[in-house]
Amino acid sequence: MSDHFPVCAINGVGPGNGAAFARRFAAAGYRVALIARTSEFSESLVNEIGDQARAYTCDLADPDAVTATYARIREELGPPDVMLHNAGAGIWGDFESVDPAVFEQSWRVNTLGLLTAARAIAPDMREKGHGSIIVTGATASRRGGAKTAAFASAKGAQRNLTESLAKQLWPQGIHVSLIVVDGVVDAPQARERLADKPDDFFLDPNDIAETAHWLTSQPRSAWSFEVEARPFGENW
Repeated sequence: MSDHFPVCAINGVGPGNGAAFARRFAAAGYRVALIARTSEFSESLVNEIGDQARAYTCDLADPDAVTATYARIREELGPPDVMLHNAGAGIWGDFESVDPAVFEQSWRVNTLGLLTAARAIAPDMREKGHGSIIVTGATASRRGGAKTAAFASAKGAQRNLTESLAKQLWPQGIHVSLIVVDGVVDAPQARERLADKPDDFFLDPNDIAETAHWLTSQPRSAWSFEVEARPFGENW
């Protein structure tokens, strides 16, 4: 692919944030790599966006698969200028009821997947002297609840890893940031589960995508590490 077009890789593409990220960055002129565990939805999104999008099937909990997928992206689209780590495993349950295998899976997707993907893209970003890594976080990264033993611990580890990446990579020109999503993202499953809620109860994924795009354009003299996104009526 031509070096004229910047490349955006999105880890975890579904009908909420992932799709919104893909559409926003494609509209900004990026070639977009849509990474998901299954291909049905991402392929439909490729058909919508067109030639500048490509779907990649990858289990983000598997480091070897992540490394191989990013090698393909580099060869087929070019080295990513932006990586959005939107992968997450929303596993609920207290410490006594949660399956240890599921607990580990949540950590592998949220945190190990981020580590492996960052390792794959950092050398090219470092060589160019610029790049953006944006992680979709959650309020659970700041506090644990009785029913969030797996999710909160995984998102907390993810936030800490993201901060470690930022402190190492910022001086090299690579902007690492975290969007703390506080609320329910408007997606089909959420609408079905919360059918009684009004539109303004939900976070619009297109608006979250706008925040992500804004982070990639911040001037270096005033970079943000952590920004919050919540509906105006959220009780926080």
